[in-house]
Amino acid sequence: MNQSEKRAHFARLHQPGDPLVLFNIWDPGSARAVAKSGAAALATGSASVAGALGYEDGQDLPLDLALENAHRIATSVDVPLTLDFEGGYAVEPSDLAANAARVVDTGAVGVNFEDQVIGGEGLYDTAQQSRRIAAVRSGATDALWINARTDIFLKSKPDTHNPAMVEEALTRADAYARAGGDSLFVPGMRDLDLIRSICDRAPMPVNILLYPNSMTRADLAQCGVARISHGPFPWVAAMAALTVSSRETLA
Repeated sequence: MNQSEKRAHFARLHQPGDPLVLFNIWDPGSARAVAKSGAAALATGSASVAGALGYEDGQDLPLDLALENAHRIATSVDVPLTLDFEGGYAVEPSDLAANAARVVDTGAVGVNFEDQVIGGEGLYDTAQQSRRIAAVRSGATDALWINARTDIFLKSKPDTHNPAMVEEALTRADAYARAGGDSLFVPGMRDLDLIRSICDRAPMPVNILLYPNSMTRADLAQCGVARISHGPFPWVAAMAALTVSSRETLA
């Protein structure tokens, strides 16, 4: 498939009730391993890529290096790739548009784009983040699927999650969809009833982060989730296994 065919195929994979599963990868080697397992698409995780390359999460990894890594991954596999774009490595719309155009050049067909203020406090307000999403859409035209991420739930403890936060997320979702978002990513949610209420009313397909030893794919499918991400957890597990194996060998 060429890039536009991959983008169209990736879009079709977002089916509420039959979620696309993204077992997040970090380099060409991990990408090939997961693709070989039968993955329909691939996604990088920012923490995983940064950690594998010796950096911290939160745009500590230089953009040039992140894009070079994405290009190497995209050219090493035949399935669609979406890039964890974090906050777009910029604040102003013109810079975001330019950076989004560079993502297209890597061969990736999608981005995660979050609304937390990286290096600052809290979230961008809804209007400002909507302008930022519109800028990413402008730079990417129709070449990228924009997974609009809100960190309302990720920034708070699970036992504090409540219906009022769902309403706030849905207000943002409506604005983000109008600005050019294609799907809504709400990491941090662990309550199935709240997840179901998001899925029932969101104007876009919903993406949920699956925590280890928590809910199942079937649970999330029943809620109407269209996309499941594994985030940094595959990388964490792989590094833990490597430590155990090397310790046993070196003992």
